[in-house]
Amino acid sequence: MSNINPMEILKNFQNIQSRMSEAQEKLKSITVVGTAGGDMVRVELNGQMEVKSIEISPEAVDPDDIEMLQDLTLSAFTDAVAKVKDKIQEEMSSITGGLNLPPGLLGGGS
Repeated sequence: MSNINPMEILKNFQNIQSRMSEAQEKLKSITVVGTAGGDMVRVELNGQMEVKSIEISPEAVDPDDIEMLQDLTLSAFTDAVAKVKDKIQEEMSSITGGLNLPPGLLGGGS
C-alpha cells in the first residue's frame, strides 16, 4: 500500500485547474465544420458549441422537400457537435495527462 500525500494531490489539482482555464480560452478559438449531403449543408461551430455560420448550397433547396433540407441541416449540426466534442476530449486528455477523471469533476460535463 502506497502513501498518498494530500498536499501533492492538491498541488496537482491546482495545476490541472490552471490548465483547464487555459484550455477554455483555447476552445474559443477552435472552429469545426460539420457537413452533410456531400457538403451541401455546412455548419460551423466554435469550441464552445456556438454556431458561427451555416451554409446551404442552392442544390439542397427544394421547396417541395423542405424535410430533406431540415434533415441535412440537423445532420451537419450533429457532425459539427461530434467534432467539437472530439477536440474538447483531446484538450482535456492533454491537461489531465490521460487520468480517468469522472465527468464534471473539473467543471466540464458530457
